[in-house]
Amino acid sequence: MIQHEPIKLVIADDHDLFRDGLLLLMSKKPGLTIVGEASDGEALIQTVRATQPDVVITDLQMPLLDGAKAIKDIRLFNKQVQFVVLTSFDNEDLIVDALEAGALGYVVKHAAKEEVIEAVHTVHARQPFYCKSTSNKLVRLLAKSSFNPYVAQQQILFDEKERQIIRLICEENTNIEIAGEVFLSDRTVEGYRARIMRKMGVRSVAGLAIYAVKNRIFEIS
Repeated sequence: MIQHEPIKLVIADDHDLFRDGLLLLMSKKPGLTIVGEASDGEALIQTVRATQPDVVITDLQMPLLDGAKAIKDIRLFNKQVQFVVLTSFDNEDLIVDALEAGALGYVVKHAAKEEVIEAVHTVHARQPFYCKSTSNKLVRLLAKSSFNPYVAQQQILFDEKERQIIRLICEENTNIEIAGEVFLSDRTVEGYRARIMRKMGVRSVAGLAIYAVKNRIFEIS
């Protein structure tokens, strides 16, 4: 059996209680190891320089230097580390700033612990991670932003039926509504949806919509 090296983590948050809880959670998970922590943006930069982590989990609103600026500065000397940003529901613009700066995933602070762990593993694999509670407003902001993790990927081909279903999903239609449009059963539509998401390498409707816009399958008005 191949033994993989544990993912080296740095966690940054200015709230000691929250940071300590996250440190405790991650330290108990096999395959993850904590190599550093920070309570502000400047300390985060210094910690990344000293520890060379694989993944950083960072708050966006921190003293001295915010998370997005810290990510941008770290990107100047470390192109390999991946970032998951932590935020609250009302910080869509900050999330966009962080992803444009070089983060690859985001999670709201009250997300389930399993979602945070999934985010770490996803960005470590160089895949974008979109929080399950992503708002429609954020999808639109990201779709129109310069954030595009799909640029270097080989173009995936979708047939016309798949492209039609992708567009209907992006328009927020249910499986039953889509089934009526494309003259298929809702179970068949669910099969299409699952296959489309596997081909895209996304785990949520938000990821599907952003992928579709970035690859010009769907246009947001």
